[in-house]
Amino acid sequence: MSTPTVSSELGRASTTLQPIPGGPISRFFSDGWVTTWRNLMKIVRVPEILLFTLIQPIMFVLLFSYVFGAAIEIPGDGYTSFLMAGIFAQTVVFGSTYSGSAMAQDLKDGIIDRFRTLPMSGAAVLVGRTNGDLVINGLSMVVMMGTGWIVGWRVNSSLPEFLAGVALLLLFAYAFSWVMAFLGMAVKSPEVINNASFLILFPLTFISNAFVPSERLPDPLRIFAEWNPVSSLVQSARELFGNVPPGTPVGDAWTAQNPIATVLIGIAVLLLVFVPLSIRKFATLSR
Repeated sequence: MSTPTVSSELGRASTTLQPIPGGPISRFFSDGWVTTWRNLMKIVRVPEILLFTLIQPIMFVLLFSYVFGAAIEIPGDGYTSFLMAGIFAQTVVFGSTYSGSAMAQDLKDGIIDRFRTLPMSGAAVLVGRTNGDLVINGLSMVVMMGTGWIVGWRVNSSLPEFLAGVALLLLFAYAFSWVMAFLGMAVKSPEVINNASFLILFPLTFISNAFVPSERLPDPLRIFAEWNPVSSLVQSARELFGNVPPGTPVGDAWTAQNPIATVLIGIAVLLLVFVPLSIRKFATLSR
């Protein structure tokens, strides 16, 4: 980020922060690493953040498996195998909202004003914020998979396909973190971003194929679910984890027929739109 130099003038000591040596690209990566480390240290110093973030997916796995598992009939390996991809997608999407609330909280506390006084890249603040969420989502995935294995979930695909499924979930969550970071700077209040994200993400995750097959929904909801990007993410994870029972109906929409391509296109669009928008918004805040 910067290196301090101390000088003495007329008997008084002063400290001046100077940018680290190197070109703009090397300084960007260095500043991004510093802000990422700052967010990770915040998790270590406030372990309740990580504790409750990890408890939530465990609760969802147990709740949906044992409460709804007996009521929803799914062909093949049963409801637990069908459910887990939906829990993965729901958790990483909701986990990405932390970027928005954290940015809003930093603005409220004046932390962003402190960053503005430093000779560092403004984009690095956003990179560090979204990288921190990526780490939390990765830890959540590990906990969810362990819990899922205990209740009977199994991967029925190859190791490369399994890793591709995990990467797709985390990459989608990372792209969505940029959306929430932009919203966090727009509303400037952690309370508002928490309520707004709930209103947006709750319908997106529940009006989808995450917990019940979209074919069983009424027509208006079925059409919404088939074009819902969360449904494509869930279906992609199911296919890559080998959790799609033979004979499972697939919707006629292009997104339902090509879920992996849909998710990759969605990730590219989110990054191309919201990375520059977020950086521009941060620069506007800095004026």
